[in-house]
Amino acid sequence: MISDDPYFKVRLARDERDLLAAQRLRYAVFVEELGGTGALVDHDQRFERDEFDPVFEHLLLIDNRRDAKELDDVVGVYRLLRGDAAAEFGRFYSEGEYDLEPLKRSGRSLVELGRSCVHPDYRGGTAMFHLWNGLAEYVLEREIEIMFGVASFHGTDIEALKMPLSYLHHNHLAPEGLRVRTQPEHFQSMDLVPAAEVDRPAAMRGTPALIKAYLRLGGFVGEGAFIDRPFNTTDVCLLMDTKSMSDRHKGFYTRKYEARA
Repeated sequence: MISDDPYFKVRLARDERDLLAAQRLRYAVFVEELGGTGALVDHDQRFERDEFDPVFEHLLLIDNRRDAKELDDVVGVYRLLRGDAAAEFGRFYSEGEYDLEPLKRSGRSLVELGRSCVHPDYRGGTAMFHLWNGLAEYVLEREIEIMFGVASFHGTDIEALKMPLSYLHHNHLAPEGLRVRTQPEHFQSMDLVPAAEVDRPAAMRGTPALIKAYLRLGGFVGEGAFIDRPFNTTDVCLLMDTKSMSDRHKGFYTRKYEARA
């Protein structure tokens, strides 16, 4: 896959070692850094895993200067689950949080994104850029039309998150035909501050960089948030219709893809 940096490689996981390296990075970020946990998390060996890992594809950002034998070379990761694989497995990961029927009824090709993370030493640099290039190539090669998945705010204090959640609700709600909704028993409204009272600068300061990046590309959010107490996060469902991606970004990705053809 595409990378203009000689030290970086972006590719799908090929074997058990690759998966373990991804799970080790996820443990460092989601468990050690953010305080999450889960039924299949291995605290002794430091692996963050769940029952979906065998059915997802794992997009890896590898720094070949780091020690592969120590599972230290994977510095960025995305999990990817295509619609056909989810149908065979029985469900998407995020169906535990969101009613995905609008997407499933659309008849369009889907891929669910999840467990996106970057090693702390690589944040603010080109790591996410390389991962997104790899993701764009994946989407273009497979003619994916809709990308979606949960993205997280750190913490579960809704009062502290009311400004960014309200901004998303009033300004970036998905079109009706694609508007997934938090499962009724877990529904947390994001309409917490009237539109006229939303402080946009404060909302942006409180919004994680990954969510802002999707919004810049023309992404939307589903209706309602999900409070994930085991992971110590508040989740929103992000959606991207690749046909409506901003021309500037879509053209950039298409040119890089065509250069490889």
